[in-house]
Amino acid sequence: MYENDFDMQEYFKNMNNPYYLPTKSMTNLYDEIYPPKTPIIENLLYSGTYLFVGAPKVGKSFFMAQIAYHISKGIDVWNYKVNKGTVLYLALEDDYARLQRRLYTMFGENENDNLYLATTSHQLNDGLDKQLEYFIETHKDTKLIIIDTLQKIRELSGDKYSYGNDYDIVTKLKKFSDNKNVCLLLVHHTRKQQADDCFETISGTNGLLGAADGAFILQKEKRTSSKAVLDAVGRDQQDQRLYLEFNREHCLWEFIKAENEIWKLPSDLILESVSKIVTPEITQWSGTATELVTKLNLDISANSLTRHLNVNADRLLNEYQIEYANTRTHSGRQVTFKLNLNM
Repeated sequence: MYENDFDMQEYFKNMNNPYYLPTKSMTNLYDEIYPPKTPIIENLLYSGTYLFVGAPKVGKSFFMAQIAYHISKGIDVWNYKVNKGTVLYLALEDDYARLQRRLYTMFGENENDNLYLATTSHQLNDGLDKQLEYFIETHKDTKLIIIDTLQKIRELSGDKYSYGNDYDIVTKLKKFSDNKNVCLLLVHHTRKQQADDCFETISGTNGLLGAADGAFILQKEKRTSSKAVLDAVGRDQQDQRLYLEFNREHCLWEFIKAENEIWKLPSDLILESVSKIVTPEITQWSGTATELVTKLNLDISANSLTRHLNVNADRLLNEYQIEYANTRTHSGRQVTFKLNLNM
């Protein structure tokens, strides 16, 4: 009666079965192409929802202004490559006069039409998502939204520091960032108690970090020191520790060193082969999976090739700027590659 598990699932779903559980078999999973995670700052910040945490007055807002400016202008951050895009900075603990002075001190008279600032917004359960959605609709290339601070958009309630409440808050924001393929960077405070793991000093419960895609902790050994350590963890990048120094004259964070080198994935023969048939001279290729095997001259089945490309669609886009599509037609799988030089 059913050709595969997927047909059976659709049958029960259409029957409005209250016990229907949506699942995917491993085979179905390999046949899907999922939207690649967009690097905002390569090897450091990607699309998704992140926490940026530090003690009060440690320099978090200067750091936020600095990366907001760099991303909106397409200027690399230290030795990290930036992908340019519009930035929205919700500076909810500031006013426009203070922002004006801060940005002028940091960047002088340079104009910037891709960095937008706001000092007020709705709260999370009172229309903030609609405000952000409207902004993205009118600024299609939005890559980063900074919320400074998280406390300003969360509602007060008796269980505001419960694990469940913390987890729900970040989960809602993560769902938004995933749906819109943008990065949400949530500025937050550390608690006073010390801990062996610096990420356990995040104010609130572990629910915040548990639901987020990653987190950054900015710390100084002494409040009066100009030097700080930035620890970073995330689902889409390796753990890192950066040593920074604050330039008091221009209010900019300067890079000193990284404790560990960025680990890079080994080269991939299939992706390298694809990059040779999609070039600035020939920006698009389309054909069946079987034709692609012949074109690449690889000893691999058409099915294995398309599944390898499905799994590595993000690498193909982020490393080679090649967009990949795989659709089913009457003649078989139709594979399409297109060079995107605007990344």
